[in-house]
Amino acid sequence: MAALVSPSSLVRERRVAKPPKRSRPARGSAAPARGWQGQLRQSVRSVEQLARALELTPEELEGARRAEREGLPIAISPYYLSLCDRHDASCPVRMQCVPRIDEAHEVLGDLVDPLGEVDHEVAPHLVRRYPDRVLLLATDRCAVYCRFCTRSRIVGDGGGPVSLERLEPAFAWIAANPEIRDVIVSGGDPLAMATERLDRLLGRIRAIPTVETIRLATRVPVTLPMRITAELVRALRKHHPVWVMTHFNHPKELTRESIAACTRLADGGFPVMNQTVLLAGINDDPDVLETLFRGLVRARVRPYYLLQTDPVRGTGHLRTPLARGVEILERLQGRLTGIALPKLICDTPGGKGKVPLTPDYVVGRGEGTTTLRTFRGEEVTYVDPPARPSRAR
Repeated sequence: MAALVSPSSLVRERRVAKPPKRSRPARGSAAPARGWQGQLRQSVRSVEQLARALELTPEELEGARRAEREGLPIAISPYYLSLCDRHDASCPVRMQCVPRIDEAHEVLGDLVDPLGEVDHEVAPHLVRRYPDRVLLLATDRCAVYCRFCTRSRIVGDGGGPVSLERLEPAFAWIAANPEIRDVIVSGGDPLAMATERLDRLLGRIRAIPTVETIRLATRVPVTLPMRITAELVRALRKHHPVWVMTHFNHPKELTRESIAACTRLADGGFPVMNQTVLLAGINDDPDVLETLFRGLVRARVRPYYLLQTDPVRGTGHLRTPLARGVEILERLQGRLTGIALPKLICDTPGGKGKVPLTPDYVVGRGEGTTTLRTFRGEEVTYVDPPARPSRAR
């Protein structure tokens, strides 16, 4: 059963948290299965199941009923559900997976396809937005359907994993374009697929000689950590170099189970990188993110990106102003070791690419000098070296 991180672990002191207490199954539910397939079979997918597990607010109840009819459906693994506070609708895990009626409200800037993936599709299920890499959408299924999902337009639409036969045009396109060196396998969540199917998929990508790296974009270490089995690690190791891009958003998600999953991946030789989405009311606080990033580094997971939430239709209640992310990053600069400090990224609407956002540390410029502001607020002048004389040819 899942382990809850104790609230005391959120205190910003540099001390080791006590081992978290074991959680209990939500009232009115069966004891969750231990195996990952059983977890998926027992996932909460209906309003009735959700109302038995949690004390829903009117906004959640109305949002869940709407999700059953239209838009992004409900799917929550028993493990991830056990991390939710049964009574508190402001629980940071609960806010990520339980629908609210706010999802029916569109705001200025909302887009169905915020990253322009449809416009950048070069073959069925294959998206190219950068010169050297492509995104392969291998499935529409996840262990949990996060309410801020960038691909809510397609995730959970019932198609399931895409067969290798249907992906063959995508493989052929990659092989015909040798400038593609990096293939990101996503969806949905590729690690929610059967091991044998995933093994064959990665083997087919590895058969393309110009592909150098494969990345697996997955939230399974967070939402279904028992999926990271020794069998899975053995299957994936055959296809190295494989990088795992995961998605922790809050310290409460750093449980014994999820840390063990990350450890198993790291021990298997997989670099594990984390992309945190900045979410209003969930983690838009420098203290919360400091705890998360320190915990990730202890688990040998590199905080890679802090992502501005994509302007997906119906997610306005979860998005922060761009300035909030810059402010948080400035608070963390100097407080955190560089290996724990991610880049703040805005993935620009329309699929134009990622843009890094940074606080402005340049105070002034002169002839051969630049005045910088340190994280302590001190101003320091840096002097450029003298210009070198040009050499005659």
